[in-house]
Amino acid sequence: MSVLVYTESENGKFKKAALEVVSYAKAIADQMGTSVTAVAINADNAESLGHYGASKVLSITDDTLNSFNAKKHAAAVEHAAKNESANVVVLSSSADSKYLAPLLAVGLEAGYVSNVVEAPSSTSPFTVKRTAFTNKAFANTEIHTDVKIVGLSNNSFGVVESGGTATVEAFSPELPNSGVAIESVDKATDKVSIADAEIVVSGGRGLKGPENWGMVEELADVLGAATACSKPVSDLGWRPHSEHVGQTGKPVASNLYIAIGISGAIQHLAGINASKVKVVVNTDPEAPFFKAADYGVVGDAFEVVPTLIEKLKAFKAQNA
Repeated sequence: MSVLVYTESENGKFKKAALEVVSYAKAIADQMGTSVTAVAINADNAESLGHYGASKVLSITDDTLNSFNAKKHAAAVEHAAKNESANVVVLSSSADSKYLAPLLAVGLEAGYVSNVVEAPSSTSPFTVKRTAFTNKAFANTEIHTDVKIVGLSNNSFGVVESGGTATVEAFSPELPNSGVAIESVDKATDKVSIADAEIVVSGGRGLKGPENWGMVEELADVLGAATACSKPVSDLGWRPHSEHVGQTGKPVASNLYIAIGISGAIQHLAGINASKVKVVVNTDPEAPFFKAADYGVVGDAFEVVPTLIEKLKAFKAQNA
């Protein structure tokens, strides 16, 4: 019996979410008196997962898995779970894992709980705390199936180094023909991804046009942050839809979320509410975002942001 964890990687490198789910799986394994086995697909340095709590890594090398395919990836993880007799499977809350989880739950006849934010409060019965009502409340949920699948909310548990080592074993599961052929994938390779970002700088219609986005990108560059936008901005074509965050876009659970010129529609707030610290810059003191923000600046973004960039650059120069 072991805790199995699916680790996501891109271009051979593990994502931050992968290290977080391994850390979380280690916490569960310690409670249950067992060990952690990780599934790594086309990833380099698989043994490095030992630093975060994995005792064993099942390394899958298969070119057909270079692009995410829910059916094939679910089959790979299902085979691994059965091979290891795992009774707990841990996934992240990425879009890919949320596609994979229901298929995996059917294959393993498992109960699945998403958006989990803490280690289990009990393993008998198996009880986890999850967010509910778009992060406005918490629910303590029990899973009574023999196999349990836990979807960890991004940036909720943190990356914890345990200093262990992991053995790496080659694993070659039988994969189904999904019937889907991926011809090409276009990705932005020169930016911090929203999913992995510790800090997100987001802009709204208050920036007045795409020609003014330079200061958002400059602030993000200084902070090492990802750039994002509100739905109206992506709808207007000012920014790509891949940067749209909110309930109808990408969810954000960063340590710091900076909203510039965003009023704070309920759908936007629902998608970024899991961020730990929220800062808003807006000329309208009655903007809804101020009620949700931890810090607010009532002012013109075209004056506030350049000044903030200048101060941050000076701070970094003094502390380099």
